[in-house]
Amino acid sequence: MKKTVLFNLISAIMKCKLFRKCIFVFSLGFFAMGAMANNPLATKQQIANFKNSKTCVVMESGVSFFNAPVKDAVQKYWKASGYEFIDQKEFEKRRTDPAYSFIVLMEGAYDKDPGGVSYSYISLVLGDASGNLTKMPEFCSIPLSYSGDLDADYEYVIPAVIKFMQIHLKNLEKDRLPISINGLRYYNKTGFKDKVLLLNKEKMASNVDSPEKIKAVYPYDFKLLSTSEMQEKLASSPINTLFHFHVGSTKGGGAGKCFEMLFNVEGNLYYYNSRKITNDNPDGFNLNDFNNIM
Repeated sequence: MKKTVLFNLISAIMKCKLFRKCIFVFSLGFFAMGAMANNPLATKQQIANFKNSKTCVVMESGVSFFNAPVKDAVQKYWKASGYEFIDQKEFEKRRTDPAYSFIVLMEGAYDKDPGGVSYSYISLVLGDASGNLTKMPEFCSIPLSYSGDLDADYEYVIPAVIKFMQIHLKNLEKDRLPISINGLRYYNKTGFKDKVLLLNKEKMASNVDSPEKIKAVYPYDFKLLSTSEMQEKLASSPINTLFHFHVGSTKGGGAGKCFEMLFNVEGNLYYYNSRKITNDNPDGFNLNDFNNIM
Protein backbone atom coordinates (compact mmCIF):
# COMPACT_ATOMS: atom_id res chain seq x y z
CA MET A 1 0.00 0.00 0.00
CA LYS A 2 1.24 3.47 -0.79
CA LYS A 3 1.23 6.32 1.68
CA THR A 4 -0.29 9.72 1.03
CA VAL A 5 2.45 12.16 0.16
CA LEU A 6 2.17 15.88 -0.62
CA PHE A 7 4.82 17.33 -2.82
CA ASN A 8 6.23 20.29 -4.67
CA LEU A 9 8.61 19.05 -7.31
CA ILE A 10 10.04 19.62 -10.71
CA SER A 11 7.32 18.00 -12.80
CA ALA A 12 8.10 18.90 -16.24
CA ILE A 13 9.97 18.92 -19.34
CA MET A 14 8.39 18.82 -22.73
CA LYS A 15 8.24 15.79 -24.98
CA CYS A 16 11.15 17.02 -27.03
CA LYS A 17 14.48 15.80 -25.61
CA LEU A 18 16.03 19.23 -26.15
CA PHE A 19 13.45 20.82 -23.87
CA ARG A 20 13.89 18.09 -21.32
CA LYS A 21 17.56 18.91 -21.08
CA CYS A 22 17.16 22.67 -21.02
CA ILE A 23 13.90 23.57 -19.30
CA PHE A 24 13.24 22.95 -15.62
CA VAL A 25 10.07 24.30 -14.06
CA PHE A 26 8.62 23.73 -10.63
CA SER A 27 5.19 22.18 -10.80
CA LEU A 28 2.52 23.68 -8.60
CA GLY A 29 0.87 20.29 -8.48
CA PHE A 30 0.45 18.51 -5.19
CA PHE A 31 -1.40 15.29 -5.92
CA ALA A 32 1.13 12.77 -4.63
CA MET A 33 -1.50 10.48 -3.21
CA GLY A 34 -2.11 7.12 -1.66
CA ALA A 35 -1.67 3.82 -3.39
CA MET A 36 -4.13 3.36 -6.17
CA ALA A 37 -3.56 -0.38 -6.05
CA ASN A 38 -4.76 -0.36 -2.45
CA ASN A 39 -7.39 2.34 -2.50
CA PRO A 40 -10.71 0.58 -1.94
CA LEU A 41 -12.00 -1.04 -5.09
CA ALA A 42 -15.28 0.55 -6.16
CA THR A 43 -18.35 -1.35 -4.97
CA LYS A 44 -20.82 -2.95 -7.37
CA GLN A 45 -23.17 -0.03 -6.83
CA GLN A 46 -20.47 2.54 -7.51
CA ILE A 47 -19.46 0.67 -10.65
CA ALA A 48 -23.08 0.56 -11.83
CA ASN A 49 -23.49 4.27 -11.11
CA PHE A 50 -20.29 5.29 -12.88
CA LYS A 51 -21.97 6.13 -16.16
CA ASN A 52 -24.03 8.77 -14.36
CA SER A 53 -20.94 10.50 -13.02
CA LYS A 54 -19.08 13.27 -14.80
CA THR A 55 -15.45 12.36 -15.37
CA CYS A 56 -13.06 15.19 -14.58
CA VAL A 57 -9.66 14.93 -16.24
CA VAL A 58 -7.21 16.65 -13.91
CA MET A 59 -4.49 18.59 -15.69
CA GLU A 60 -1.07 18.94 -14.08
CA SER A 61 0.13 22.43 -13.16
CA GLY A 62 3.18 23.94 -14.83
CA VAL A 63 4.80 22.43 -17.89
CA SER A 64 3.98 18.73 -18.03
CA PHE A 65 4.27 16.10 -20.72
CA PHE A 66 1.28 14.34 -19.09
CA ASN A 67 -1.32 16.91 -20.13
CA ALA A 68 -1.16 16.94 -23.93
CA PRO A 69 -1.33 13.17 -24.62
CA VAL A 70 -4.05 12.61 -22.00
CA LYS A 71 -6.17 15.47 -23.28
CA ASP A 72 -5.81 14.27 -26.87
CA ALA A 73 -6.65 10.65 -25.98
CA VAL A 74 -9.69 11.57 -23.89
CA GLN A 75 -11.07 13.82 -26.62
CA LYS A 76 -10.67 11.04 -29.19
CA TYR A 77 -11.58 7.91 -27.26
CA TRP A 78 -13.47 8.57 -24.02
CA LYS A 79 -17.08 7.35 -24.38
CA ALA A 80 -17.87 5.91 -20.94
CA SER A 81 -19.27 9.13 -19.45
CA GLY A 82 -19.41 12.87 -19.91
CA TYR A 83 -16.08 14.52 -19.23
CA GLU A 84 -14.51 17.86 -18.42
CA PHE A 85 -10.91 19.06 -18.11
CA ILE A 86 -10.15 20.73 -14.79
CA ASP A 87 -7.12 22.09 -12.95
CA GLN A 88 -5.88 20.88 -9.59
CA LYS A 89 -7.55 23.67 -7.62
CA GLU A 90 -10.90 22.59 -9.03
CA PHE A 91 -10.07 19.00 -8.16
CA GLU A 92 -9.61 20.04 -4.55
CA LYS A 93 -13.16 21.44 -4.58
CA ARG A 94 -14.76 18.43 -6.27
CA ARG A 95 -12.92 15.42 -4.87
CA THR A 96 -15.39 15.04 -1.96
CA ASP A 97 -18.35 14.76 -4.33
CA PRO A 98 -19.20 11.19 -5.47
CA ALA A 99 -21.10 12.65 -8.42
CA TYR A 100 -17.68 13.14 -10.00
CA SER A 101 -15.13 10.61 -11.17
CA PHE A 102 -11.57 11.61 -11.95
CA ILE A 103 -8.76 10.69 -14.31
CA VAL A 104 -5.76 11.97 -12.40
CA LEU A 105 -2.02 11.50 -12.08
CA MET A 106 -1.24 10.21 -8.58
CA GLU A 107 1.97 9.35 -6.81
CA GLY A 108 2.96 7.22 -3.87
CA ALA A 109 5.26 4.55 -2.48
CA TYR A 110 4.60 0.99 -1.41
CA ASP A 111 4.89 0.62 2.37
CA LYS A 112 7.08 -2.45 2.03
CA ASP A 113 9.35 -0.98 -0.62
CA PRO A 114 12.72 -0.98 1.20
CA GLY A 115 14.00 1.85 -0.97
CA GLY A 116 10.92 4.01 -0.35
CA VAL A 117 10.58 4.42 -4.11
CA SER A 118 7.46 6.21 -5.32
CA TYR A 119 5.66 5.84 -8.62
CA SER A 120 3.36 7.90 -10.82
CA TYR A 121 0.02 6.32 -11.73
CA ILE A 122 -2.75 7.39 -14.06
CA SER A 123 -5.86 6.55 -12.06
CA LEU A 124 -9.61 6.51 -12.48
CA VAL A 125 -11.21 7.14 -9.08
CA LEU A 126 -14.49 8.34 -7.61
CA GLY A 127 -15.04 11.32 -5.35
CA ASP A 128 -15.39 10.44 -1.68
CA ALA A 129 -17.25 12.45 0.97
CA SER A 130 -14.54 11.83 3.58
CA GLY A 131 -12.08 13.99 1.67
CA ASN A 132 -9.43 11.34 2.38
CA LEU A 133 -7.46 10.79 -0.81
CA THR A 134 -6.60 7.21 0.09
CA LYS A 135 -10.29 6.37 0.49
CA MET A 136 -11.35 7.47 -2.98
CA PRO A 137 -12.91 4.37 -4.57
CA GLU A 138 -10.75 3.09 -7.39
CA PHE A 139 -11.80 1.76 -10.76
CA CYS A 140 -8.40 1.48 -12.38
CA SER A 141 -4.75 2.48 -11.93
CA ILE A 142 -1.84 2.04 -14.35
CA PRO A 143 1.77 2.84 -13.41
CA LEU A 144 3.44 5.30 -15.79
CA SER A 145 6.86 6.07 -14.31
CA TYR A 146 9.04 6.41 -11.26
CA SER A 147 8.25 9.70 -9.53
CA GLY A 148 10.43 12.57 -10.66
CA ASP A 149 11.66 10.78 -13.79
CA LEU A 150 12.07 13.70 -16.19
CA ASP A 151 12.93 11.37 -19.07
CA ALA A 152 9.86 9.16 -18.74
CA ASP A 153 8.54 8.18 -22.16
CA TYR A 154 4.95 7.10 -21.63
CA GLU A 155 3.18 9.20 -24.25
CA TYR A 156 2.79 6.26 -26.64
CA VAL A 157 0.87 4.14 -24.12
CA ILE A 158 -1.68 6.81 -23.10
CA PRO A 159 -4.24 6.16 -25.91
CA ALA A 160 -4.29 2.46 -25.06
CA VAL A 161 -4.63 3.21 -21.34
CA ILE A 162 -7.62 5.52 -21.88
CA LYS A 163 -9.28 2.81 -23.96
CA PHE A 164 -8.35 0.13 -21.41
CA MET A 165 -9.97 2.03 -18.55
CA GLN A 166 -13.31 1.77 -20.33
CA ILE A 167 -12.84 -1.93 -21.10
CA HIS A 168 -11.93 -2.46 -17.46
CA LEU A 169 -15.10 -0.69 -16.27
CA LYS A 170 -17.23 -3.16 -18.24
CA ASN A 171 -15.28 -6.12 -16.87
CA LEU A 172 -15.69 -4.83 -13.32
CA GLU A 173 -19.47 -4.94 -13.78
CA LYS A 174 -19.42 -8.70 -14.36
CA ASP A 175 -16.14 -9.88 -12.81
CA ARG A 176 -15.49 -7.67 -9.83
CA LEU A 177 -14.53 -10.56 -7.51
CA PRO A 178 -11.81 -12.16 -9.69
CA ILE A 179 -10.44 -8.72 -10.51
CA SER A 180 -10.30 -7.84 -6.82
CA ILE A 181 -8.31 -11.04 -6.21
CA ASN A 182 -5.98 -10.95 -9.21
CA GLY A 183 -5.67 -7.24 -9.94
CA LEU A 184 -4.46 -6.48 -13.45
CA ARG A 185 -3.09 -10.03 -13.77
CA TYR A 186 -6.74 -10.92 -14.40
CA TYR A 187 -5.99 -10.02 -18.03
CA ASN A 188 -2.88 -12.16 -18.49
CA LYS A 189 -2.96 -14.35 -21.57
CA THR A 190 -0.56 -16.77 -23.24
CA GLY A 191 0.24 -17.90 -26.76
CA PHE A 192 0.84 -14.99 -29.12
CA LYS A 193 1.92 -16.90 -32.22
CA ASP A 194 -0.55 -15.01 -34.42
CA LYS A 195 0.61 -11.59 -33.23
CA VAL A 196 3.63 -9.36 -33.72
CA LEU A 197 5.24 -8.39 -30.42
CA LEU A 198 6.79 -4.90 -30.40
CA LEU A 199 9.43 -4.78 -27.67
CA ASN A 200 11.12 -1.67 -26.36
CA LYS A 201 14.82 -2.40 -26.89
CA GLU A 202 15.73 0.23 -24.30
CA LYS A 203 13.78 -1.65 -21.59
CA MET A 204 14.95 -5.25 -21.95
CA ALA A 205 16.89 -7.24 -19.34
CA SER A 206 20.41 -8.30 -20.31
CA ASN A 207 19.45 -11.97 -20.78
CA VAL A 208 17.05 -11.06 -23.63
CA ASP A 209 18.44 -7.79 -25.04
CA SER A 210 19.23 -8.92 -28.58
CA PRO A 211 17.31 -10.64 -31.41
CA GLU A 212 19.49 -13.72 -31.02
CA LYS A 213 18.79 -14.08 -27.29
CA ILE A 214 15.05 -13.56 -27.79
CA LYS A 215 14.79 -16.06 -30.66
CA ALA A 216 16.31 -18.69 -28.38
CA VAL A 217 13.35 -18.41 -25.99
CA TYR A 218 10.52 -16.88 -28.02
CA PRO A 219 9.72 -18.51 -31.40
CA TYR A 220 7.05 -16.04 -32.56
CA ASP A 221 7.23 -12.79 -34.48
CA PHE A 222 8.72 -9.80 -32.68
CA LYS A 223 10.50 -6.52 -33.32
CA LEU A 224 12.97 -4.65 -31.11
CA LEU A 225 12.25 -0.93 -31.37
CA SER A 226 13.39 2.27 -29.72
CA THR A 227 10.77 4.35 -27.92
CA SER A 228 10.53 6.78 -30.85
CA GLU A 229 10.21 3.90 -33.33
CA MET A 230 7.52 2.36 -31.13
CA GLN A 231 5.54 5.59 -31.12
CA GLU A 232 5.85 5.89 -34.89
CA LYS A 233 4.77 2.30 -35.44
CA LEU A 234 1.73 2.60 -33.16
CA ALA A 235 0.59 5.76 -34.93
CA SER A 236 -0.43 3.57 -37.87
CA SER A 237 -2.73 1.46 -35.61
CA PRO A 238 -1.22 -1.93 -36.57
CA ILE A 239 -3.51 -4.95 -36.36
CA ASN A 240 -2.57 -8.26 -34.68
CA THR A 241 0.14 -6.41 -32.81
CA LEU A 242 1.01 -6.18 -29.14
CA PHE A 243 3.35 -3.54 -27.76
CA HIS A 244 5.49 -3.46 -24.66
CA PHE A 245 5.32 -0.76 -22.00
CA HIS A 246 7.83 -0.76 -19.14
CA VAL A 247 8.12 1.21 -15.91
CA GLY A 248 11.43 0.82 -14.14
CA SER A 249 14.25 2.39 -12.25
CA THR A 250 16.12 5.44 -13.53
CA LYS A 251 18.94 4.89 -11.04
CA GLY A 252 20.48 1.84 -12.66
CA GLY A 253 20.53 -0.02 -9.35
CA GLY A 254 18.56 -2.62 -7.48
CA ALA A 255 15.88 -0.29 -6.11
CA GLY A 256 12.11 -0.42 -6.28
CA LYS A 257 9.93 -2.38 -8.64
CA CYS A 258 9.58 -2.71 -12.37
CA PHE A 259 6.29 -3.17 -14.22
CA GLU A 260 5.87 -4.92 -17.56
CA MET A 261 2.74 -4.56 -19.69
CA LEU A 262 1.61 -5.68 -23.13
CA PHE A 263 -1.28 -3.85 -24.81
CA ASN A 264 -2.76 -3.68 -28.28
CA VAL A 265 -3.82 -0.40 -29.86
CA GLU A 266 -7.48 -1.18 -29.11
CA GLY A 267 -6.71 -0.89 -25.40
CA ASN A 268 -6.78 -4.57 -24.50
CA LEU A 269 -4.27 -5.59 -21.83
CA TYR A 270 -2.65 -8.96 -22.56
CA TYR A 271 0.03 -9.09 -19.88
CA TYR A 272 0.82 -7.36 -16.61
CA ASN A 273 3.59 -8.20 -14.16
CA SER A 274 5.49 -6.41 -11.41
CA ARG A 275 8.51 -7.54 -9.42
CA LYS A 276 11.19 -6.25 -7.12
CA ILE A 277 14.41 -5.14 -8.82
CA THR A 278 17.53 -6.71 -7.37
CA ASN A 279 21.16 -6.99 -8.43
CA ASP A 280 20.50 -10.63 -9.30
CA ASN A 281 17.21 -9.90 -11.02
CA PRO A 282 17.76 -6.52 -12.70
CA ASP A 283 15.35 -4.14 -14.35
CA GLY A 284 13.68 -4.89 -17.66
CA PHE A 285 11.44 -7.35 -19.52
CA ASN A 286 13.23 -10.62 -18.88
CA LEU A 287 13.35 -14.35 -19.50
CA ASN A 288 10.65 -15.04 -16.91
CA ASP A 289 8.32 -12.60 -18.68
CA PHE A 290 8.78 -14.53 -21.92
CA ASN A 291 8.10 -17.78 -20.07
CA ASN A 292 4.92 -16.24 -18.63
CA ILE A 293 3.47 -15.41 -22.05
CA MET A 294 4.40 -18.67 -23.83
